[in-house]
Amino acid sequence: MKLIRRRWMAAFGLTLTTAACGTSGTTGAGERASLIKRAPLPENEFTAKEIEATLDNLIAEINKGSIEPMQMAVLLKALGGFFTPITTGANRAMGELGVTGNVVGPSGQGSDQQQRAEAQGEQIQQAVADGAEGIGVSPFGDAIGADIDAAVADGAAVVTLDTDAKDSTRSLYVGTISESAGVTAGQTLLALLPSAPGTVVIHGNADPSWVDGLNRMLGARGVLEDADYTVVVRQIAWGPAGEVGDIEWMKAQIKTADPPVVGLLGLHDISYRCAMATEAAGAPELPVVAFDFDPKTVEYMRRGLIEATHTQRQYYAGYLVPYILYGIKTIGLEATQASLAPQMSDDSRLNVGLDVVRWNKVDQYNAFLDSIGASQ
Repeated sequence: MKLIRRRWMAAFGLTLTTAACGTSGTTGAGERASLIKRAPLPENEFTAKEIEATLDNLIAEINKGSIEPMQMAVLLKALGGFFTPITTGANRAMGELGVTGNVVGPSGQGSDQQQRAEAQGEQIQQAVADGAEGIGVSPFGDAIGADIDAAVADGAAVVTLDTDAKDSTRSLYVGTISESAGVTAGQTLLALLPSAPGTVVIHGNADPSWVDGLNRMLGARGVLEDADYTVVVRQIAWGPAGEVGDIEWMKAQIKTADPPVVGLLGLHDISYRCAMATEAAGAPELPVVAFDFDPKTVEYMRRGLIEATHTQRQYYAGYLVPYILYGIKTIGLEATQASLAPQMSDDSRLNVGLDVVRWNKVDQYNAFLDSIGASQ
């Protein structure tokens, strides 16, 4: 782990050197500086107006007090793919705030979850040692809870995003609320189905060790079972070998299930496998609803084999975190929570919601992502 630590120290030092200097060079702590102003986004049907209004409320409260210099770090599981919009949003927010900091990806190339969690724990420790007063982190599981607790004990505010560490002393979680996301996805598919009876295939997670994945699946399954459909769940399997197994299993269900399969619902970024299964089974007419905006999902949407997908507003999750960390520092956690109340699902979780993108809105959604610089 020493090699990983050295790499992280070098990377973190570089990001702090190259980040925006903010107001610290011209004003002292507690001194009035120019008010925080956000860069306006172009109006679009996919603009999350409720989040925009909530964030404006937070900034209005922050602007009533003093503008403080601040150092922060946002630590992600990756910088590309799904995390690209998160990176864009967080960097933009830090630039608008004028704080010192940057978004950093994982250090080292650990081969399993435990190794990745240990490396991320070292990132948190080093961020605190280098003076970060606020840390946003997409955690590699609950294993980093102790490192979060230590950072909080040392005076840093910690906000989780994308994945939570609910048993830690983090201040807030920002991102998709898994069960409600599953409910939304189930409702989207439900509107496309013929009347019950019928079997619905869910491509998702039933493993209780992955709580967020399980809760998303349970939310979707509940909607469909309440509507009297029979639900079968294919345990998601990552990697190329998993793709073959997923497609064969779902193909067999399409051909043999009793009552017959009437629709398929995928709940993760490889949801396009549901469409691959309908093709393999010779049943491309079956409605498929997916999750996330993987290029393969987009391809199948353009071909008419996926009716709709659900994107997790990663940009907004990344964009909110630096503002929340800054709010905690300048006006306190309680005042920050009060400003965010319209988007809070409970006292410690902020729900960014979902965008439901229909097959005939792919170009419009791509245009929206391009307009905010958040294309994946």
